[in-house]
Amino acid sequence: MITKRIIPCLDVKDGRVVKGVNFAGLNDVSSPVELAGYYSESGADELVFYDITASFEGRRLFTDILTEVASRIFIPLTVGGGINTVDDFDRVLKCGADKVSVNSGAIRNPDLIGRAAKRYGDQCVVISADVKRVDGVFRVFAKGGRENTGMEAVEWIKRCVGEGAGEVVLNSIDTDGVKKGFDIEMLEKVLNAVNVPVIASGGAGSIDDFTHLFTELPTVDAGLAASIFHFGEVKIPDLKAELKRNGINVRM
Repeated sequence: MITKRIIPCLDVKDGRVVKGVNFAGLNDVSSPVELAGYYSESGADELVFYDITASFEGRRLFTDILTEVASRIFIPLTVGGGINTVDDFDRVLKCGADKVSVNSGAIRNPDLIGRAAKRYGDQCVVISADVKRVDGVFRVFAKGGRENTGMEAVEWIKRCVGEGAGEVVLNSIDTDGVKKGFDIEMLEKVLNAVNVPVIASGGAGSIDDFTHLFTELPTVDAGLAASIFHFGEVKIPDLKAELKRNGINVRM
């Protein structure tokens, strides 16, 4: 049985971890370096670091903070934000990232995924899709959820995996920060369309939401969350203990 991963997410803006609702109304939370160290010691399986305004502001990701974060943790690190070229992959990997997440950069230049996968391997390339329902259709959004690309999300994700993305992070803008549970409908459609690991992101509000996720969708690989971990509403050891009690395989 595949071990399910629990992944905290650091949304970083101006060098600080922030969190909002539906990708808006961002509030300051903490230092990314301090939080990363805490999660590494608390039993997180991986960590995701997003420089959430790099693409919108048209700049490179903050590599100084990233390097410090990478030096503090002993778990795999996925990094995204402002990834537009293969050189950006190289720069971020040299800072200590294990995987590189691309969203807006791939939308602008879909060849980026294939070129990066050929150089670094599929396992290094993560497609992060920010998806929202628009008139009943799942649409892909760019620039931190600010720009509707008009593209249908499931077909876009299938294309990215076909190009060489080895993992999918599916961010539901509809459920982000709402704390009413993961977007099961959206996740199911993506899981049925691709054969690479899919990470559920957006909507976790309780331990029960993770139990529901892994019970309803046994093929989903991981659950990602931010605010419930940042604010101590759910502690990772408690979450994993409850998942194990429910027959869900996790690394203790």
